[in-house]
Amino acid sequence: MAPDLAAAKVHLYETCKALRLKLDWSPPEHALWIPGRLEVFGKHTDYAGGRTLVAALPRGFALIAGSGRPSAPRVTVADATTGEIATLPAIGHQPAWAPYLDAVVRRLSRNFPGATLSAEIVFASDLPPAAGMSSSSALMVGLAAALVQIAEIESHEDWRRNISSALDAAAYYACIENGATFRGLPGDLGVGTHGGSEDHAAILCATPSELTAFGFVPLTLIARATVPSEWRFIVASSGVRAEKTRAARDAYNALSRDASALLQLWNAHEATAASLGEALATHPLAAKRLIDLVEESSRTGSTREALTRRLTHFILEDRRVPDAVAAFGSTDASALAELAASSQRDAEALLQNQIPETVELVAAARRLGAIGASGFGAGFGGSVWAVVERDAAPDFPTRWLAACRPACPPDAVAFDASPAPPLMRLEPRRLLRAKRIHGIDA
Repeated sequence: MAPDLAAAKVHLYETCKALRLKLDWSPPEHALWIPGRLEVFGKHTDYAGGRTLVAALPRGFALIAGSGRPSAPRVTVADATTGEIATLPAIGHQPAWAPYLDAVVRRLSRNFPGATLSAEIVFASDLPPAAGMSSSSALMVGLAAALVQIAEIESHEDWRRNISSALDAAAYYACIENGATFRGLPGDLGVGTHGGSEDHAAILCATPSELTAFGFVPLTLIARATVPSEWRFIVASSGVRAEKTRAARDAYNALSRDASALLQLWNAHEATAASLGEALATHPLAAKRLIDLVEESSRTGSTREALTRRLTHFILEDRRVPDAVAAFGSTDASALAELAASSQRDAEALLQNQIPETVELVAAARRLGAIGASGFGAGFGGSVWAVVERDAAPDFPTRWLAACRPACPPDAVAFDASPAPPLMRLEPRRLLRAKRIHGIDA
């Protein structure tokens, strides 16, 4: 990371360390950096077997962890920013994010019996929560990765048999969240969202300065595209939270259910496919065949209309991914502008997951001269990305938010979102060295 970014992350670790000392916990044995996710193209395509173009964000979670106390084996996790503490087995009031910890511990216990899941973990984050940047997935990945290290699960025979790469780990961590079975590792309830592995792929497998195209069901790496040196990504949160565990979850899951319904229709009349993407790839007329099946189905008119919108969106958005890789590769600003504009239009009209704040952010970015801008994430709240010329980048976040007042709430934020490193395993002593390099007081 650039020196100023690295210094800010060191401050997060210092915040974690201060709470750990206050709680009288033993010195940390492990330290992790877990980034958030930037989704450029591929809205709601991953869980249906489509393609996405993503990157790791320069904001995320700092996490330090150590083994729990033998006298009282349990997993205890503390948020260094708020002071909230979650425990398993549960003791007293649990914070709103405790279900993520419960899902991780429950799944690891089920899949790796005999592993000692006892830990003391502290985290701090500079990622806007519930803003479409995968804060919940990043937290789950961080908790899971820390417990895997502490309990030495990677040496477990079932881990070695099923997980042999970072892509495998990303797909497995996604299954912890959505509850699905992963190869020989049985699933459970997850956290109640029916998402895919896009977030987890970006968090574990992204590379700095590049965008990565992934395919899904199964998770595969398709291509990488370097962001042109003349361009910069800026991200703005709308300030409207889209909690996957609250009101927005039903709307989010409805889009997933519609994709599943389309696949079920196909499999009932054609050769069985593992995903909607696989079904549509079987032959050139597959999309028309599926539209005919929707029209012929016994569903009501409103449901048929929703399924047709869902299918149309999937086809169009999925096709944008290779076109976007080419646009970034050739520094084609006009192509990127059209791809971003059409992706936003389809999100508004077909997915119907945009809100006035994200629509205004996109429009304001264009008025300010952005090459392209589009909402991203699950929607129903969330954030917008903009690609701008390098010389315009330093003050663009401030100008962008100012242009959106009062449409966006006061807690909306904007920042440089240049593609950053994926999850990193650090050594605590390296954090001490980082403090010296960046002039942070001990």
